Amino acid sequence: MSHTLLIRLLSEFFATALMVALGNGAVANAELKRTKGSGAGWLNIAMGFGIAVAMSTMFFGTISSHANPAAVFALAVIGKMPWSEVMPYISVEMLGAMFGQFVVWLSYKPYFDVNTDPEIIFTPFATTDAAESRFNGLVNEFVGTFILIFGFLSVASTIDNLVVKGIMLGVLVAGLVMSLGGATGPALNPVRDLGPRVMHAILPMHFKGSSHWEYSWVPVIGPTLGGIAAALLYMHFFITI
Repeated sequence: MSHTLLIRLLSEFFATALMVALGNGAVANAELKRTKGSGAGWLNIAMGFGIAVAMSTMFFGTISSHANPAAVFALAVIGKMPWSEVMPYISVEMLGAMFGQFVVWLSYKPYFDVNTDPEIIFTPFATTDAAESRFNGLVNEFVGTFILIFGFLSVASTIDNLVVKGIMLGVLVAGLVMSLGGATGPALNPVRDLGPRVMHAILPMHFKGSSHWEYSWVPVIGPTLGGIAAALLYMHFFITI
């Protein structure tokens, strides 16, 4: 069944909002002091993002649930999405990410208010590089997103069952967070980082500190280039999606 562009854009908005709300919600639960999940650790965060991607795929995949500009660019590069729809998709994904982060902030507002460490407050919003190296962050985001988008294209071309697709992509994201995510966060998605970073800058919070704009280009450029590289390589192996 085909859907109008408006319906697909609405689906992308809600899919991205759900992904950010569940994923960054898991970060807030694990990192902020005094929450029920405080100190739950990296595994909780990895599972949170894996479930977030799986659920957004299952809920909205029958319409449109890329929820990631890197995937949108990848599909456009291999001719599976018209370039005229790229910017509308990215725009609503950005708005969805901002809305999803607003939900996280609203849900955990008392805990953001009682935390006094600006870096802990920033963590449930966006990414930074643990080694304070933008080059390392760029490499990490490129590699991680390359794997993610190559996996996304492979799943899209070989599996018809939406539930199985969601589970496989969720497992892949959780695996990437557990294995490669310790270096940057990670983003693996330009709007998953940029949308919440904008919200960090504009939402009222005590002790929130810097939004780290000096690093903000890394989780935008790295995933975008990684996704495009994956799509170009994928074209030499599969042409059926």
